[in-house]
Amino acid sequence: MSNSFSNLSAVQLRRAAKLQDKITRLTRELESILGSSGLVPAKRKHKMSDAGRAAIRAAQKKRWAAIKAGKKG
Repeated sequence: MSNSFSNLSAVQLRRAAKLQDKITRLTRELESILGSSGLVPAKRKHKMSDAGRAAIRAAQKKRWAAIKAGKKG
């Protein structure tokens, strides 16, 4: 990103700085309306159920049994 700044003129840099200030002000205003946690989505923990783990375990055992059966035969 710093490479793109070196190619900008002084006028473009001033405009970019003004836009950044405006974005910061608008973000603060939005946070004041929504509350400070309004912009941060809630993190979801994806936990697999015991039944899901059991199903995966059974399928893996079935695959290994098929592989072992093929090698013996």
